[in-house]
Amino acid sequence: MTATAALSATPATTIVWADYANADHAADIVAMLRSYAMDPMGGGEDLSAQVQADLVPGLAATPAASSLLAYVDGKVAGLANLMTSFSSFGAKPLINIHDIVVSKEHRGLGIGRKLFAEIESIARDIGACKVTLEVLEGNEPARGLYASLGYGDYQLDPKMGKALFWQKRLET
Repeated sequence: MTATAALSATPATTIVWADYANADHAADIVAMLRSYAMDPMGGGEDLSAQVQADLVPGLAATPAASSLLAYVDGKVAGLANLMTSFSSFGAKPLINIHDIVVSKEHRGLGIGRKLFAEIESIARDIGACKVTLEVLEGNEPARGLYASLGYGDYQLDPKMGKALFWQKRLET
């Protein structure tokens, strides 16, 4: 194969709905979320053994949860964990992208764009009024991708400023 041919070769990418009862899908979800957690954008620390054990059963027990897995030539390369909710202002469903990650070795291949295309197709199919997500200010590559796809800050009244995403951790 010539260098030119190698540059133009495109790996086969497949996006699938994750089946939480499928052991391979479950392992791939945990592996991708661990990869995300260990990345600086995910906090830089591995998931605890307890979280790894509880993750997929917890998703399966959450009616609003669904997950997409991206595979490149049969190897897991991406994950999107989605939560379907309801927009009170739109009086329609919405999809929140709770987690989205592409493995380091597969970045730059358009997998994120393919995941987003599938998410937006799902959102349109259910009549959703919007897709939401959160992103760290310093995650310039992700922010660039999201902006190129039409995502951005939201505000109801410019005088009141942009919406902020806050949290309070609860002890369990």
